[in-house]
Amino acid sequence: MSTPAPKQAANKPTPKPRPIPKPTAGTKFFWDAAKRGKLALQYDPDSKSYQFWPRTISVKTGKRNLEWRETSGKGHVYSFTVTHVPATGFDGKTPYTIGLIELDEKVRMIANLVNIKPEDVKVGLRVRVCFEKMNDDISYFAFEPDK
Repeated sequence: MSTPAPKQAANKPTPKPRPIPKPTAGTKFFWDAAKRGKLALQYDPDSKSYQFWPRTISVKTGKRNLEWRETSGKGHVYSFTVTHVPATGFDGKTPYTIGLIELDEKVRMIANLVNIKPEDVKVGLRVRVCFEKMNDDISYFAFEPDK
């Protein structure tokens, strides 16, 4: 009687690192503020509204009159999803929660929700911005419960 050959371990690909944003002239203020632990967004003084993601013109008026302003960094979960299949750089971190956050300044951002179990996230949950230092130049925003 012969012994079956040992099963070979599946070759798992090496996890890829999380992509690092590359600031441009149009996003430098945003990333510099994040490095200081502040959430700064573009503000249109004519429409009295914030916008995210950074653009060269106002999405409300089409004008090039945008100002950078620090926000409170606080808001609530407008919607969310629990991710079980990791995006690049998130291997070994599943499940994780991605939220659509409505800031108190009435602008919405998509971001990771951290320091909370997926089953504890609820629509309406109060959150505040937090930052993950990715390198000396980039700190990436996320949101956590505002306790």
